Amino acid sequence: MTNNQDRFIIILAGPPGTGKTYLANEIIKEDNRWYLLSYDDIKEEYFDEFGFDNLDEKKELGDKAWATYYEKLEKSFNQSEKMIIDYPFSYKQEDTLKQLIFQYDYTPITLTLYGDMRELFKRQKERDLKESRHIGHIVTRFHKGDEIRQPDDLDDFKKFKERCEDRKYDEFHIGDYQKIDVTNFENVDLTRILNWTESKLYK
Repeated sequence: MTNNQDRFIIILAGPPGTGKTYLANEIIKEDNRWYLLSYDDIKEEYFDEFGFDNLDEKKELGDKAWATYYEKLEKSFNQSEKMIIDYPFSYKQEDTLKQLIFQYDYTPITLTLYGDMRELFKRQKERDLKESRHIGHIVTRFHKGDEIRQPDDLDDFKKFKERCEDRKYDEFHIGDYQKIDVTNFENVDLTRILNWTESKLYK
């Protein structure tokens, strides 16, 4: 358990394909006291445990995963853990996150990642098609142990762009925030980001 004075949460926001989890792991490398809570990890556990036969059932598992996610987040807040959360957060999660963050007197900062839409779409598709990525994200039916199915729940670029713009992923923030262009990862100054983050949390 950490000290009550360490009630900090880093929110990594932005569209899919921006490298939020990568950045989270870089922060943890600098200080392993941070705890990363992943919505996708919970959802994938439910994919394996329950399976789904159509998109409605898949959405129900997603909703169930969100309920569990908030329960885990609140438990970590109760234990005063230093938290990192990463997701394409939007208005759908904003009110609940704000309520919990301020209820438990946490200091939030947000790193909002953004980039060229076509480049982000390319990265997301490459990630989703990797063998290491859970197939449940890109199919309309899944049960653990079944023969691997061909992807049939992948967005095309138009749908990807419309969803990102409608949900304003690249505008989401709670607390002090910084927007970071990740179109070209080689231009991203990780040291500067880490220094800025530390300066905001320990000011």
